[in-house]
Amino acid sequence: MNNSDLADTVAAAHALSKADARKLVDGIFSAIADAAAKGEEVSLNGFGKFKVKDTPAREGRNPATGATIQIAASKKLSFAPAKAVKDKLNG
Repeated sequence: MNNSDLADTVAAAHALSKADARKLVDGIFSAIADAAAKGEEVSLNGFGKFKVKDTPAREGRNPATGATIQIAASKKLSFAPAKAVKDKLNG
């Protein structure tokens, strides 16, 4: 499922035009990304949590040459599903 499929599902379920549903879907994802960029946790009851995690700098190897390289510290967005989602996935 992609953004368009999700917008189509929302449009059908709530009697909206596909364009309006697409704006809603894009707005939701934009709000989640903005909150994550600020370092905030986004918790959606019954669905799960999006958290920003810091990964420290570390040493790695270039697979082509075998040379040691320094990998910079970065942030990543992780998702932890809620119990209801886990239960739905596992029957």
